[in-house]
Amino acid sequence: MKQHAEIVYDEIEENKEFENTINKVINECFKTEDMDRLKLYISITLTTPNKIKILNKNYRNIDKETDVLSFPLFEKSEIEEFIKTNYDMEDCLGDIVISIERVKQQAEEYEHSFERELSYMCVHGFYHLMGYDHIKDEDKKVMRAKEDNVLNSLGINR
Repeated sequence: MKQHAEIVYDEIEENKEFENTINKVINECFKTEDMDRLKLYISITLTTPNKIKILNKNYRNIDKETDVLSFPLFEKSEIEEFIKTNYDMEDCLGDIVISIERVKQQAEEYEHSFERELSYMCVHGFYHLMGYDHIKDEDKKVMRAKEDNVLNSLGINR
């Protein structure tokens, strides 16, 4: 099976379990959105709270730590066109940066597994790359439904 995630470690140790979870979830995202036949991939960086705080400050002018950041490289309309035309170039859909320490903290806080929280960060980041957002309630409903659909199809429930 083609892997749609390129995983980078930034100041944390490599971890095969993280990679297995990320690949499983991202591949399901691509399949769900009918993109698994495309040569697109996502760069996912796993990092520390301090590193993600710096990125958040530099790119969003928010001087605080966060759990996940997404940096899309295409507009939603462009991605829709890729799907429709079977875009055949190898290209990066965008970058997702995840704070592994924050994933651990939130898994404990929400009383579910680390795997579930990491999976959610991946799905959430993916849909931001796809052009979805959760600022307005109606947009949030659409994005959450898509996220839940992917997680439920993998048997990863809240």
